[in-house]
Amino acid sequence: MKHLVFAYPGDLDTPTGGYVYDRRIITSLEQLGWDVELLSLGEGFPFPEEKVLRKAEKRLLGLPRGARTVIDGLAYGVMDHSAPQFATHLDITALVHHPLGCETGLSYEQAAEFINKEQRSVQAAKRVIVTSPATAQQVETLFGVPRERIHVVVPGTEKSASVDRALVPSKSTAPKLLCVATVTRRKGYDLLVQALGQLADLDWHLDIVGATDRDPACFGDVTELIAKHSLEGRITFHGALPASELGQFYRSADIFVLASRYEGYGMAYTEALAHGLPVIGSGGGAVRQTLPEGASLYCETESVVQLTEALKRLIMFPQERMHFAQAAREAANTLPTWAAAAKLFASALGDQAERGRS
Repeated sequence: MKHLVFAYPGDLDTPTGGYVYDRRIITSLEQLGWDVELLSLGEGFPFPEEKVLRKAEKRLLGLPRGARTVIDGLAYGVMDHSAPQFATHLDITALVHHPLGCETGLSYEQAAEFINKEQRSVQAAKRVIVTSPATAQQVETLFGVPRERIHVVVPGTEKSASVDRALVPSKSTAPKLLCVATVTRRKGYDLLVQALGQLADLDWHLDIVGATDRDPACFGDVTELIAKHSLEGRITFHGALPASELGQFYRSADIFVLASRYEGYGMAYTEALAHGLPVIGSGGGAVRQTLPEGASLYCETESVVQLTEALKRLIMFPQERMHFAQAAREAANTLPTWAAAAKLFASALGDQAERGRS
């Protein structure tokens, strides 16, 4: 049986895109016959306390020599001092969801420090797995990793078997908008509220599903902005929810919108497509490539004007929503499954000779 150590920071059950990717890849690899050993690296990454960082490094160096090990980039990106030692002791694969220095809200100095640290870390890894072609380009350009050492494994998507908006129009007089994302600056909630503030004369309601405690200052700014536009009764925060509860929001929504500033892939977008929802999105990184034409409306990063127009178009015209919903369902049929993603992930973990020795 093929053995793999999967090292991760924080709580693996965290309901955010990166952790969902990790969990689904782990489960799918196990279904392919892999023995996956989970290794917790502790809390606080990518800003860990020194004792947490040292303990994580000790755990990795305590693994058997040559152990095939995947380390999530949220932690590995700041392990630059130990990365060369890992490289001589383990078979390291760096899993980069997106470069740490691309996170919105960092100072110039913080972003530069992250880029320098992650560059040293990923250059020491035997291979790098990324979740989109756009991130592959960034890893090659920012970190100087040769393209042949970078493997793209986009997230899988499960087509929803439930009724979708491509087939059944909403019975609600006020279209239900849905945004699924942690409340942080990168997710662009300030932009979304500003756009909706221009559409207060239209009927709509926005449900937000995502943790509100990750960046308290950002959450405070967003709630102040909601009050400024007198939208308190039209926007509801539901907090982070497990997948079992999240599904009902996708099923009852009419439009999915995420005004992100940057995404390494954008799993929330493809999840919405799988539920037959028309999608409005924005942002740098992989967003433009993730959003299919005809099923979505792409807005330039931080363009409140474009975001307002896109929302107005889909809120006001039900037939437009139906058209985009049908295209969304068709686009979802072309997306890879998690089983297919796991096969690519497994292939990326080693060449034929390595797999023969596993």
